[in-house]
Amino acid sequence: MRAQPTLLFYLITFSLSAFSVAHAESGLASYYGYGKAAKSGELTCAHRTRPFGSVLKVSYSGRSIQCRVNDRGPFIRGRIVDLSVPAARALGMMSAGVVRVSVE
Repeated sequence: MRAQPTLLFYLITFSLSAFSVAHAESGLASYYGYGKAAKSGELTCAHRTRPFGSVLKVSYSGRSIQCRVNDRGPFIRGRIVDLSVPAARALGMMSAGVVRVSVE
């Protein structure tokens, strides 16, 4: 009988830890000036797999921003996130166009 509560405890602990782990990734980011309209100046982005409405921390060259996923993409090999123009401006990547970032 002792094994059932212990097994249940481990299953619950594992389930909760699976949801709380942040999935960090690094790769290329670009920006776009088209797509779904957001509030003026809102920092938004497109990601292939993250849920709509989730907030990502995107870091580049010592700067970090938080942007909300409101679209799907990018669909170009090697790119992991497309940023809106306000998000790209806040990150300081406008002149570079495509940069290596980390996403959490």
